[in-house]
Amino acid sequence: MVEVLERLGCETFMPEKQVCCGQPTYNSGYAKGSMKTFKNEIDALSSIDADYIVGPSGSCVFMIKEYEEILKNDPVYGPKAKEVANKIYEFSQFIYRVLGIVDCGAELDAKVTVHRSCHMTRLIGERTAPFVLLDHVKDMDRIPLKNVQLCCGFGGTFSAKHPELSGPMVDEKVQNIVDTNAEILIGTEQSCLMNIAGRMNRLGHPIKVMHIAEVLNHNVDPNRIKYLADTDEEVVPANGEGVF
Repeated sequence: MVEVLERLGCETFMPEKQVCCGQPTYNSGYAKGSMKTFKNEIDALSSIDADYIVGPSGSCVFMIKEYEEILKNDPVYGPKAKEVANKIYEFSQFIYRVLGIVDCGAELDAKVTVHRSCHMTRLIGERTAPFVLLDHVKDMDRIPLKNVQLCCGFGGTFSAKHPELSGPMVDEKVQNIVDTNAEILIGTEQSCLMNIAGRMNRLGHPIKVMHIAEVLNHNVDPNRIKYLADTDEEVVPANGEGVF
């Protein structure tokens, strides 16, 4: 992700103090116990006077956006949380909607299909940016995934607490992926990819898994980097692709 952003002209920083966004404990019901983690992340992300904050995972990005509401009554961290929330974007969303880039100059000669993250689509509301960027990757053949809107069954602690539900969900997702005959599964959420890849591995399906940052950093020709403003393409609305 850093290599892609720097190639696109961004100056990047990685605050050493940051650890976790606090989503695992917060979603498990430990709201009070998560506050220290939230505040640490706010302090870390605020320690650099950056114009934007970019994350490679929609679930983490949305959790950090939620800080604003969670800490709204905190006189110290409330304003800080709001500032951080207003700056943060998911990786592909940032490239397409903030930088205005449609082609990162990548090349990947393969048949692929794409899993769409629940947090990214349902909570952040971004359904199209990853698809726009991927459809500009040279030589890539993207095969639509049946029931792309369905969850892979991970859901953080959901998969641990409700394996009887999570298992069939990931099995259905894997079968839909296998049915595309794709060589590579691409996603925007590491946790989803970890869950699906683990299941495919156990079932013996030799399908490679790649995060979109890896794809956009593959065999790059900087001369092919293209801005939306330099094309005849219209900006695709965030909710422009999907069945829900």
